Amino acid sequence: MTTGTPPPTARKRSRARTFVPLAIAAWAVLEIWLLTVVADVAGGLTVLLLLAAGVVLGAVVMKRAGRRAFRNLTETLQQMPGQPGAGGSSPAPSSTRGNGFLMLAGLLIMIPGMISDVAGLLFLVPPVRSALSRYAERSLERRMRAAGPGSLSDAFQQARMHRPDGKVVQGEVIREDPSHPDDDPRPPLTP
Repeated sequence: MTTGTPPPTARKRSRARTFVPLAIAAWAVLEIWLLTVVADVAGGLTVLLLLAAGVVLGAVVMKRAGRRAFRNLTETLQQMPGQPGAGGSSPAPSSTRGNGFLMLAGLLIMIPGMISDVAGLLFLVPPVRSALSRYAERSLERRMRAAGPGSLSDAFQQARMHRPDGKVVQGEVIREDPSHPDDDPRPPLTP
């Protein structure tokens, strides 16, 4: 019996779904290898102290970045029109940039490993952080312009209404309420 819909075909796996797990596995192996090399040269206790210092430093960086982001948010909310004491000035753009990269730096420093520590320490350098922030902002603006208006909500709506196999299930909700007697019943739905 045919239903008129073609059989579902397997979608091709994206490159990111293929290579990201491989890259993470290679990164983890490289981190472990580098830790063993450093442990052979400097000793196991030194590596343990480096890892503990990384966790503490990463936590401090993340805490400061969180406080900075919260302070910027409260300043922005206090300067909104209609708020008491709202002035016409806006906060300096340099003070609001890079909080996300500071948090990422703290997270990378907290992750055990030398490569992630070096990457996290690079994110702490203000010129690197501002360059990455500008690049991320330009990239996001370019992708938003290419997406067109309403594409995200349209995609969500399509994903919500259609089942993966393409079938549409029709039905009717019948609520039996004893306080409202049904005088004339509705006919059933026919396809």
